[in-house]
Amino acid sequence: MTGRDMYYNKAKQEGYRSRAAYKLKQLDDLENVLERGDTVVDLGAAPGGWLQVAAEEVGPEGTVIGVDLQRIKPFDDEELNEHVETIRGDMTEEKTRERVVDAADGTVDAVVSDMAPNMSGEYSLDQARSLHLARQAFETALELLDTGGDFVVKVFEGPDVDDFRAEVDEEFRYVRATSPDASRDESSEIYFVGKDHITAPVRPGDELEVEIVDVGSEGDGIASVDGYRLFVPATEAGEVVEVRVDDVKPNFGFAQRLDRN
Repeated sequence: MTGRDMYYNKAKQEGYRSRAAYKLKQLDDLENVLERGDTVVDLGAAPGGWLQVAAEEVGPEGTVIGVDLQRIKPFDDEELNEHVETIRGDMTEEKTRERVVDAADGTVDAVVSDMAPNMSGEYSLDQARSLHLARQAFETALELLDTGGDFVVKVFEGPDVDDFRAEVDEEFRYVRATSPDASRDESSEIYFVGKDHITAPVRPGDELEVEIVDVGSEGDGIASVDGYRLFVPATEAGEVVEVRVDDVKPNFGFAQRLDRN
């Protein structure tokens, strides 16, 4: 038995429905995706290993919504069932995505996806289908995630994966690519972990006119763009200035006034 094959028996011994549970555990240990009280959406959730891990981490005060084409059986642990909701449907269909949005009842803290295609045995086809599912998960994440929320998605290595990562990178503070130890040795799967969803109305490089409405504790002027705080050095309250956005965080950003460059 190899080091990675041991996860099958480990899952049986510890009551997890799949060895994949340890992938999410390891991803969470690496990037702290799941926190107490979170609302989490798990895409491709059957048979329920990731649901179990997510439910344990968010606790009774959190909520986990699992989605899959296959039926996900209730868990033996009734306390777990109380804060886990399952939806049977195809995430490539709009009606299923609408059901997920309704179940979330607002924004969520994390979207995780272990979705994989039905394997045809032709790698190029399977890889393309995997990438399509990853994009579906990404679109769902953008629709649901709150500011600062996290995203985990599986994809098979191959063409256009770098382009996909670049797309994810534009929407999060940073993106990490990793292969958990629990992945099988022969697997070509990788996971992207997007940290801190950015919902700012501006992007680095944007140039705009802003009014300085306040001054922060460090002396920088503060502008408000659709409720988003933008810190602008060397400005005073009441000024209207042209700025270029330098850096964007989930809840605030930084810009430089153009007439001083």
